[in-house]
Amino acid sequence: VKFNNCAGNKGVRYETNSLDFKVRADGTMYAAHQVQMSSKQLILMVTAWDPQTLGRWEAIVRFLVAEKSQHNGHKPKGRKTMPGELTQQQSDTLLPWRQHQNANGLRRQKRDWVIPPINVPENSRGPFPQQLVRIRSDKDKEIHIRYSITGVGADQPPMEVFSIDPVSGRMYVTRPMDREERASYHLRAHAVDMNGNKVENPIDLYIYVIDMNDNRPEFINQVYNGSVDEGSKPGTYVMTVTANDADDSTTANGMVRYRIVTQTPQSPSQNMFTINSETGDIVTVAAGLDREKVQQYIVIVQATDMEGNLNYGLSNTATAIITVTDVNDNPPEFTTSTVICMGKRSPLCAGFPGYPLRRIQSLARNGVAWQQKGVGDGTTHTCTRSCFGLSAPRGPREEMQHFAAAVDYEMNRAFMLTVMVSNQAPLASGIQMSFQSTAGVTISVTDVNEAPYFPTNHKLIRLEEGVPTGTVLTTFSAVDPDRFMQQAVRYSKLSDPANWLNINATNGQITTAAVLDRESDYIKNNVYEATFLAADNGIPPASGTGTLQIYLIDINDNAPELLPKEAQICEKPNLNVINITAADADIDPNVGPFVFELPSVPSAVRKNWTITRLNGDYAQLSLRIMYLEAGVYDVPIIVTDSGNPPLYNTSVIKVKVCPCDENGDCTTIGAVAAAGLGTGAIIAILICIIILLTMVLLFVVWMKRREKERHTKQLLIDPEDDVRDNILKYDEEGGGEEDQDYDLSQLQQPETMDHVLNKTPGVRRVDERPIGAEPQYPIRPVIPHPGDIGDFINEGLRAADNDPTAPPYDSLLVFDYEGSGSTAGSVSSLNSSSSGDQDYDYLNDWGPRFKKLADMYGGGEEE
Repeated sequence: VKFNNCAGNKGVRYETNSLDFKVRADGTMYAAHQVQMSSKQLILMVTAWDPQTLGRWEAIVRFLVAEKSQHNGHKPKGRKTMPGELTQQQSDTLLPWRQHQNANGLRRQKRDWVIPPINVPENSRGPFPQQLVRIRSDKDKEIHIRYSITGVGADQPPMEVFSIDPVSGRMYVTRPMDREERASYHLRAHAVDMNGNKVENPIDLYIYVIDMNDNRPEFINQVYNGSVDEGSKPGTYVMTVTANDADDSTTANGMVRYRIVTQTPQSPSQNMFTINSETGDIVTVAAGLDREKVQQYIVIVQATDMEGNLNYGLSNTATAIITVTDVNDNPPEFTTSTVICMGKRSPLCAGFPGYPLRRIQSLARNGVAWQQKGVGDGTTHTCTRSCFGLSAPRGPREEMQHFAAAVDYEMNRAFMLTVMVSNQAPLASGIQMSFQSTAGVTISVTDVNEAPYFPTNHKLIRLEEGVPTGTVLTTFSAVDPDRFMQQAVRYSKLSDPANWLNINATNGQITTAAVLDRESDYIKNNVYEATFLAADNGIPPASGTGTLQIYLIDINDNAPELLPKEAQICEKPNLNVINITAADADIDPNVGPFVFELPSVPSAVRKNWTITRLNGDYAQLSLRIMYLEAGVYDVPIIVTDSGNPPLYNTSVIKVKVCPCDENGDCTTIGAVAAAGLGTGAIIAILICIIILLTMVLLFVVWMKRREKERHTKQLLIDPEDDVRDNILKYDEEGGGEEDQDYDLSQLQQPETMDHVLNKTPGVRRVDERPIGAEPQYPIRPVIPHPGDIGDFINEGLRAADNDPTAPPYDSLLVFDYEGSGSTAGSVSSLNSSSSGDQDYDYLNDWGPRFKKLADMYGGGEEE
């Protein structure tokens, strides 16, 4: 046996799964001892492993055993050993645990077989389960044996791909196989008795899935981009296209072959390229690639498996885009030999770098960039090459002549240039042509109006602040570069933040319009800045700006101010002091060192306070006496600076004097006392607070006692709720006639009932007045006799009882639903379960309205 890896066989070791055979380092297999072969073939598993990389590889080796001759090892005459006699006939029953017995009746040691691999075609149509092989032991004649298989595809994912009949040992495949999903399976067959005890050693089963051509070749990319130089010779490499087939690459199913289907355009030949059928390399096959004629080719490439057999193989296509790259095989040339153009130098249309003058066209069949060379000299003046330049604003076929530096009409009025054009890359080999072209350019400079300019821009002057109004500071004049034009220049202010300056419109003389103050907010770093405008009277007019900077020198014009304005100190001395300083708006030398002193008037100031100087800028204020009553005191202090002449200012500092604790901090009472209250006032405030709290506490106790008495004495009606002998006050009395916006029509007699029944829910009553003759009520005499009063009342009562039109009469009452009623039931006597023993005859005496009721209840037994 022989195993080849990347480094050859160096260091590779071999071993077998049999004790009867071994393998030498050179791959020679030999028998370890005398071996008796009982079958026509023997299959072994040989393992090669690399001790450095720890890689392992396995291969199956099959031995074909020849039959021994019956005559001392010689073959019978007239008979040759045929290869078919050396091959074991394939059987669907495997006896991996077969035992042998020699002639003496002794049983030799059992030896397991190496089961040959089982091949299963993929994409089988079944029916399933489909039997693969039968596994049995020769001990199944003596005892009942149960067979099982384990491994990937049986009891490991993917589960139940293979199954085995535990009694007969027949092994099945349960579904179609896919070699691209898994190419092989390694199972182990087990044989146990009915109690689960192992009868035979497990045997390895290798199942290989036979590949079928069920996958098309797939290109890695659908579009491939490549390039080739124009004029390339046949056989020049262009690009490589690659397609992969998921089928087995060792068989025709996965062997891919390439071919070119179409080429677009088919110029100058329809077969400009060819492809290597095995590697996919695209190369040129014909000459004549010219970028100026065809810049790009589109090639359709087809990949077919089954070694390119178009009848049986599966195919796929991809697109190869081949770009023809340019080489320098055409020199450039100008379209004209002489160019005349006009150049201007004004700020609006000219003499600055980059201003375009004229386009200079030239022909170039190549796509390579240009390289411009040269500028000559003029007719009247000499110009260096830095005056003009060339650029390509629209592409390599058109150049733009432009100013590379500013030109001046007053210096040069005309230029004559020689422009040369050439390729950056040299011409390709074999081109016998000049690589450059020249043209003459004449440029005339046209005079235009230029803006005046200030020779000294950002002009700086120095002066002291506080100069009087009308002082002449300087003359800030501009120069007009147009020497050949008689023009006047006028001056004006463009920016004067504080409006401190004036400028003479004719000569540019600048004077002060107000007093300049260095301490103003318009001053930055002692400098005041103003901008002025100088304009000529040309057509069109031009103007320029200039900036004037005024550095103001400080004078002592600001008195110092005391800091801080307020402070706090203890009422006893030597506990703390007040640090004071001064602030001055001026700068050195018109500021410190400062002098701090107390005024002599009023005399109480120097009597109670003292100042101690610490240095030139700081001093300390402290009490002179042993005790000062708490309060707020205004202490005047005179502060004097060091200017020439010096300035002084009397500042007042508010000092709060208060009692302090042992740390020198004001106490709470002391802070109040310092606010202006004496000790007696503080005690009075505290007593008032205590009295107020006591009154609140007594009121709370009284309210609780009253609440307790109310709970103890349960009254049927609360005294406050008893309306007897009480005056009821009503606050709401309406708004008078203006507030009586009522619909009085609702109180009138309705003619129909439809509007009542159609109203929104609510309690409604509609009275229907009976139609009939109304009885005549008695007329009371003007002067009644006292004895006739009783008769008059009885007659009126009798007339009212017999009046059917007097309310209340029969009415239609409409009630809204107000719930299911009380759980206590009705309290009406009409619902009483009386047995009828009550006498209702008295209802007859109540008038006609109760007569019907008397008839209903009183005459019940008669009906």
